[in-house]
Amino acid sequence: MYQIYSVYAICTFAAMGGGLFGFDISSMSGVLATSAYTNYFHVNGGYRQGAITGAMAGGSFFGTLASSFIADRMSRKTAIQIAAVIWTVGSIFQTAANGVGLLVFGRVVAGMGAGIASAMVPVYQAEIAPKEIRGRVVSLQQFAITVGILVQYFIQYGSSFIDGGPRNPNQSTLAFRIPWGIQIFPATLLAVGMFFVPYSPRWLAGQDRWEEAIRVLANLHGNGDIGHPKVLAQYREIEEAMTFEREVGDSAFKALTQPRMLSRVILTVCIQMWSQLCGMNVMMYYIVYMMQAAGVQNLLLTASIQYILNVVLTLPAILFIDTWGRRPSLLYGALSMMILLLIVAVLEAIYGVPNPRTDPSLDAISWLIIDNSPVSRAIVACSYLFVCTFAVTWGPTSWTYASEIFPTGIRAKAVSLATASNWAWNCALAFAVPTLFEKINWRMYVVFAVFNLCAFVQVWLTVRETKGKTLEEMDEVFESGRPAWRGVSTGSRLDRLQRDIAEGTVKVRLNGRRYAEL
Repeated sequence: MYQIYSVYAICTFAAMGGGLFGFDISSMSGVLATSAYTNYFHVNGGYRQGAITGAMAGGSFFGTLASSFIADRMSRKTAIQIAAVIWTVGSIFQTAANGVGLLVFGRVVAGMGAGIASAMVPVYQAEIAPKEIRGRVVSLQQFAITVGILVQYFIQYGSSFIDGGPRNPNQSTLAFRIPWGIQIFPATLLAVGMFFVPYSPRWLAGQDRWEEAIRVLANLHGNGDIGHPKVLAQYREIEEAMTFEREVGDSAFKALTQPRMLSRVILTVCIQMWSQLCGMNVMMYYIVYMMQAAGVQNLLLTASIQYILNVVLTLPAILFIDTWGRRPSLLYGALSMMILLLIVAVLEAIYGVPNPRTDPSLDAISWLIIDNSPVSRAIVACSYLFVCTFAVTWGPTSWTYASEIFPTGIRAKAVSLATASNWAWNCALAFAVPTLFEKINWRMYVVFAVFNLCAFVQVWLTVRETKGKTLEEMDEVFESGRPAWRGVSTGSRLDRLQRDIAEGTVKVRLNGRRYAEL
């Protein structure tokens, strides 16, 4: 079968799995303001809406936990294909929903697919990519998420005008069935297209399929030349790492609990947790509520600008994450988002008033900015800046970091645990935020600002820089004995090994065949 071996093409296509995550995030935001949705399912904020929104994140949590078992046994790319099929089934149930029960069930099923894909796409990308562009191509996951958010939102925005617009009390259910049904097509394309990309060479090595592993490495990084120094250097690093892992002999789950790995597991679980608790969840799922509280009139159009900014500002991160590094992105991002949230809280506290309950469409919120355009514009501007900050910093970096700091034998399971943390908090916030808008209104932004402060402190104390290092060098990075804020040595062992192979001072063997002579 024909195979694609361009790293950029492979990782870009696989990132469509992240697009499913994006579809999930905005699968509700555009329909919340339509009469078709609120009248058909009889929801208008509160716990009922929180349960519907959180159902997909709940399914994703369990899908994420199952993903490592599929990926380790059947391969990373097969896991992504299975995720796409599950998502398709869930989307069919959502589209056909005749009540809250079937809608929730469909969202749980689709969420399982999104959970598997969100965990295994960055693992697959990290294991395919060379160290020089690993951050860039894994960041394509976040870019696909933002594109999925944007595309789904605009599909919903266009569908909202069916039957005269979102305020028509007799609006057709096509206003929400069309957006949910269209989700089937990218998932189908992903499931079929993954047949035409290679298996992860590191997964192949873990299955003792060494001949296949080196041929994939050669096609990816040596233009098909097995004897290329870069290919041989990577092969040798992978072989040595695999040998060490097998000599240690611990099972994957036991290895995760060893002190040297447990600290990394906790770190990545926390990073994924902070990526949700930073407040981005509010900006994506419930942007309509936020804009209503700010007194914005054209809700859907104003919110759409935010989704566009989310896509556009992810591009600088893709281009420069391997230049400016992971640690600075997380530090500056947390600090900036904290400041922006505090500004929103102060503006709403000073200029807002309790909801007078004269407009039923605003019943989901309890605090309003009324007839104060400068303040409304300032809040909208802060929300835009917040999204831009997240898109450049935490969005791509949180996925990249988790996928690159673990050994091959436990990478899938460790990343699945980290991603499960993301989905668990995603689910909790999806359920809780409507109630927070109603119960504590502007104080909610203070809570998320404090979370960003906590994230800043943890990143400063524990996050080590990984740019320019191979996946097999991460043990050296994390076991150097230096404090995280002191940085790590520059350069890579792989570069020296590649140079030695090219100069003929190191030999590499595969099944008795000599590829580089002393």
